[in-house]
Amino acid sequence: MTSAPDKKINIGILGCGPISQAGHFESVTKARNTNLHAICDVAEDLVARFAVTHGAGTSYTDYDRMLADPDIDAVIIATADEFHVPAAMAALAAGKHVLCEKPLGVTLEEVEELAAAVRQSGLLLQVGHMKRFDPGLQSAKAFIEGEMGEMLAFKGWYCDSTHRYPMTDAVQPLIIRSAARRNPATDPKADLQQYYMLAHGCHLVDTARYLCGGIIRVQARHLQRFGAYSWFVDVEFANGALGHLDLTVAVRMDWHEGFQLYGEHGSVIAKTFNPWLFRSSEVDIFRESTGGSSRILGADAHVYRRQLEGFADAILTGSPVAGADVMDGVASVRAMLAIAQSARSGQPVSLADVSGAI
Repeated sequence: MTSAPDKKINIGILGCGPISQAGHFESVTKARNTNLHAICDVAEDLVARFAVTHGAGTSYTDYDRMLADPDIDAVIIATADEFHVPAAMAALAAGKHVLCEKPLGVTLEEVEELAAAVRQSGLLLQVGHMKRFDPGLQSAKAFIEGEMGEMLAFKGWYCDSTHRYPMTDAVQPLIIRSAARRNPATDPKADLQQYYMLAHGCHLVDTARYLCGGIIRVQARHLQRFGAYSWFVDVEFANGALGHLDLTVAVRMDWHEGFQLYGEHGSVIAKTFNPWLFRSSEVDIFRESTGGSSRILGADAHVYRRQLEGFADAILTGSPVAGADVMDGVASVRAMLAIAQSARSGQPVSLADVSGAI
């Protein structure tokens, strides 16, 4: 680890694909407490390009060689979903802390095995549920825990837009792809129902869990028409509150994401934006005691950089991660499994009863 006065950790990034190019490279170089020590990818052209662009100290095309670098404190795993667990297990075995992109994995069994490895290692693993570092959502969380009292009900929606790519292309860097990249054994988009649940459903599920706590049972309905996929999910939270989730990909309108939450001493209404705009959610908190609403500005809403700084702070101070830990990642996979199984069977599914792959 770097010297104490610097208060920084050395990061190695596995994967030079779109998520690193759009989020992780910039986050590591901008964060107050991290240093981009190394990048790694099997695609030599991507490694050569981005090592220069982002000033990585070292570059690798072999993951084991990067893990053997004694100067690396932690790795960011930014690969296809099916590589997450094996890459995280290897990092833990090498004594490295891990920030793993979401979802944590694709089967319940593999993520539970990873959770056991984290416990045994004594190292930190944080899951890249970056919306937990949205200032607006954090203001809602503070109100829920400190002022709201008993929770009655939660409604959350995550509706991707048919217009997302023109919008993201306008603000993201040009994404460079390589013919030499390593692809999963099967195309993740061959089964769009599974792909949308993993890629988008994990955000909705984690937001619900972040704000409301554990989910114990779901009943889901699913409909596919004109190339769009929609899930309506009734949720029972461990605290007894009612919940309803709407996951739709893609709506014929602007990006549509947010939630409503009703409590004993107030309510919360939120609008969340396309994540690549790096804009805080607009969260209106109504307090019954004052009869008025408030909303924070949340000027610093670079959620990828903020989640990395929180991860690095936990390593430097020896404290638990501020973001989603490995058990949050397991719980998210378990919830998505239950939703998928309930949608197929038409019956309620308890999260404690699920197994297998989404």
